[in-house]
Amino acid sequence: MIDVDIEQQFGAFHLDVKFVAEAPIVGLFGRSGAGKTSVINAIAGIATPARGHIRINEIALFDAAKGIDVVPERRRIGYVFQDALLFPHMDVEANLLYGQKLRGRSDRFIDEKRVVELLGLDALLRRKPNMLSGGEKQRVAIGRALLAQPRILLMDEPLAALDMPRRAEILDYIERLRDELRIPIIYVSHSVAEISRLADTVVLLAEGKCLAVGDVDDVMGRLDLRPTTGRYEAGSLIETRVAAQDLDDHLTTLVFDGGELIVPRVDAAIGSRVRARIRARDVALATERPTGISILNVLSGKVKTMQAQRGSNADVQLAVGGATLNARITSRSFRQLDIHVGQNLYALVKSISFEPRDAGDA
Repeated sequence: MIDVDIEQQFGAFHLDVKFVAEAPIVGLFGRSGAGKTSVINAIAGIATPARGHIRINEIALFDAAKGIDVVPERRRIGYVFQDALLFPHMDVEANLLYGQKLRGRSDRFIDEKRVVELLGLDALLRRKPNMLSGGEKQRVAIGRALLAQPRILLMDEPLAALDMPRRAEILDYIERLRDELRIPIIYVSHSVAEISRLADTVVLLAEGKCLAVGDVDDVMGRLDLRPTTGRYEAGSLIETRVAAQDLDDHLTTLVFDGGELIVPRVDAAIGSRVRARIRARDVALATERPTGISILNVLSGKVKTMQAQRGSNADVQLAVGGATLNARITSRSFRQLDIHVGQNLYALVKSISFEPRDAGDA
């Protein structure tokens, strides 16, 4: 349980954020300058708010009214920055053990060997940081933060300095940490793809204020929040399970209570949970089930809500089983189809529109 209610002035920027969240990974999402880093710096004890409180699992780290302000080194918080910030004169093993030395043996519940194995660091232990790739450095930085035996892990844009292959690599490791170590994580990012893949709960920030808190699919799919979440990246998240693997065509069939999705091959076992992200701009709509088309994914749904734009676009939200699917179509199509709430429509999604990062382990 993460309970934050803080206020602070930074020159002309006023931070006034209040939220309560409980999830394996809480995504702190917003554009640059929204106040994300200011919030986690306050949680870490790097900055002291003028008012309010910060509680982790009902333990008060800061409470202005009660005069509580636990020093950073006693907050038991692991912090992974945008840059790895490794000690250049130490090898990987020494960097990993640096944080652990600050904890007594009775406080150590995360084993070094387990972290090395989870993060694939065994072959790197004798190397210096200048001999590591960007992705390897970040894995070491994550390992160092974990071996400080934290109650919670803060990750501030940890993929910002990495190229796409390295980002995918680190995302895989973060998912493994979530599943195997079960340490709560606050993950800061302005990337819709990262937040959609990793977060269970999202805290949406803008101009120092909290606009919304809730399940990632609900918050990121809300039409009224598009100016903040990003109109171009708008989409839907659907929790699915792997039903079949077509090794000949390199396709995976995902099922959920609203139907099935056929996507490029996902490296996951039958029955595995997979979170699929569908961009609104990749969804077409039809009033009748089409035939004789190449599109493999045709889903039946009912219009929940809609929002016609002043420009050329319109947004339509469908209930597909228990899931919500967003579609972005032209205003002309919106008028020609006479779209209205309660209308039955078919959503068409090209399999090829999915990219590897659009489907990740849930």
